[in-house]
Amino acid sequence: MIIWLNGTHGAGKTTTSALVQSLIPGSRVLDAEKVGETLMDIQPGLPPTDNFQHWPPWRPLVVETARQVLDYTGGILIMPMTVLVESYWREISDGLAAHSIPVRHFLLHADHNTLRSRIENDTVMGYSMFRIRYLEPYREAYESWLGGEAEVIDTSTITPAESARRISEAVNDQTCN
Repeated sequence: MIIWLNGTHGAGKTTTSALVQSLIPGSRVLDAEKVGETLMDIQPGLPPTDNFQHWPPWRPLVVETARQVLDYTGGILIMPMTVLVESYWREISDGLAAHSIPVRHFLLHADHNTLRSRIENDTVMGYSMFRIRYLEPYREAYESWLGGEAEVIDTSTITPAESARRISEAVNDQTCN
């Protein structure tokens, strides 16, 4: 099984994924951004883009990487990764379904002001205009498809630990039934 943690920058995906992993024995975290970083390292570089997700190889490579890891290890993969383009999400989720890999898609959501404040006051990564630029595309995705597609966890007023607890309980409820 895959637990996909979606949400824009500042929603708490990285922090929450580590906490979920600590609550689900035998689970592992696979950051799909590493697949994008591998594509970014190709020399000479691939065609210019502002987001590696736009490169057509990224999506099937994410599916194949997850499939290979699950075939090797079994268990549960926790994948923190923002996907705001619906067709990209469909390609990934359909690819995983074609390999009979169940996906629990959680959206770590927060209101615009909370997200902006987290990005502006981030003491680990610092302020990032790149991250700020994704606030509006996130809002558009949330309102058009993402909010209805995923299991929404509003992180505006809860801690990452509480988000992780809710996710692990939801997954454990499913796997126990």
